[in-house]
Amino acid sequence: MTGNSGKRFSILGPYTPAPWRERYSLSRLFFNFYLLVMGSFVAIAIFADFVISTAVKGITDDYTSRFMQGTIVLIEDELFRKPRSKWPQAIEALDQKFAYKLEIVDRWTLRLPPKQAEKLDNGELAIDAQGDVIYHRLKQTPQVLVVGPISPDHNPEYHRGLPLDLRISLLTWSLIGVCLAIVVWLWVHPVWRDLEAMRQTARALGEGLFEARAPSMRSSAFGPLAETLNGMAERIQRLIATQKELSSAISHELRTPIARIRFALEMLAESDAPAERERLWRLMEGDLEELDGLIDASLTYARFGREQPDLQLTAVDISLWLEEQVEATRLLARELDVELDAAALPPMLYVELDRRTMPHAITNLLRNAMKYAKARILVSAEVNDDSIRVHVDDDGIGIPDEERERIFSPFTRLDRSRDRATGGYGLGLAIVQLVLEQHHGAASAGESPLGGARFTLAWPLSQNVTES
Repeated sequence: MTGNSGKRFSILGPYTPAPWRERYSLSRLFFNFYLLVMGSFVAIAIFADFVISTAVKGITDDYTSRFMQGTIVLIEDELFRKPRSKWPQAIEALDQKFAYKLEIVDRWTLRLPPKQAEKLDNGELAIDAQGDVIYHRLKQTPQVLVVGPISPDHNPEYHRGLPLDLRISLLTWSLIGVCLAIVVWLWVHPVWRDLEAMRQTARALGEGLFEARAPSMRSSAFGPLAETLNGMAERIQRLIATQKELSSAISHELRTPIARIRFALEMLAESDAPAERERLWRLMEGDLEELDGLIDASLTYARFGREQPDLQLTAVDISLWLEEQVEATRLLARELDVELDAAALPPMLYVELDRRTMPHAITNLLRNAMKYAKARILVSAEVNDDSIRVHVDDDGIGIPDEERERIFSPFTRLDRSRDRATGGYGLGLAIVQLVLEQHHGAASAGESPLGGARFTLAWPLSQNVTES
């Protein structure tokens, strides 16, 4: 068995954890997000500009035609006052008086869109695709008057550095880029800080430091994630602590019954007397029952300590519920007198509790009292402010003051109760404490008016989950 395990592990090879990544790069995160936002913004702006330009192009061309109609008619009248042979000199002279270029070309040299060519041949003003050059056919001649480019930025004679609209666009986009960079930085920096804090926490948890917790997040987007991470860490820490505690305690508790069984087997092999063999068989059966009870109690404690389930709270009539629990365990009391006193409770008092887990607490306390009580057990309840307090009293040997807190720890038993008949396994009261913690309450031990021990369960009347 050992050889096979060794071979199996040698095939798998030694475990070497993957190296940790370096810390998140703030600059990389900023630039990636900034380029994404800025690129999206520019793409949307360009698309919107294209759509708007396409939509208003017809309106702009119509406005330009009406705006320049009078000027072109005056130029045409001025040209027709002179012979056609003088038109080049006349147009050159007029060109000196305007801020845009004037020239005369033959109709066949122009390549216009079909719609604009039709307008030109019909004697109307035609405009190029950029909306900056106007064409007008000089009455019935094959010559066309070309006016423009009208905009000084597109006129080579007046070109000075960058065009005005380009300079305005560059300035506008620069301001937008700077403002957007500031906004992105103000958003990215807290996000990076929270990411780095959670990375450090996750790294510490990966290295086995289960007490590490993520700090409070400055970004609301990572708040639930940090709470989930902390809850996971707390649960893992509790689970590992419980497993270590159980492993250590169970290994200790198992030694005694196993040693007795081994001793009984040795005696059984050497004895031929039927009565002695029968006695040894009964001893081994008792030890096996003890082992079974120990395992069952350990599993129950491990389940309560590990799962921490969401409470399925139900509003119950506490008097009737306590009566049901007492009646369910009264058959085990034999000759003991088990009483329930609910006189201190208001009538029809409803208390919220989990019907699956709270019975474990009451039953364990009642069974514990049955082990030590001499003749009487009393269960009572009272309301204290916004809490319900349930007391289980017995007239047994009681619990010393110095032991009253320690007794709720798992596998803790008083020295005078270490025999199998009454000692148990030291897990019953630990399970009681876990159940009460799930109900946001607590269990405590004290001195009973009957002379023995008093165990008290206290938890809120309402958990703000259900409506009574």
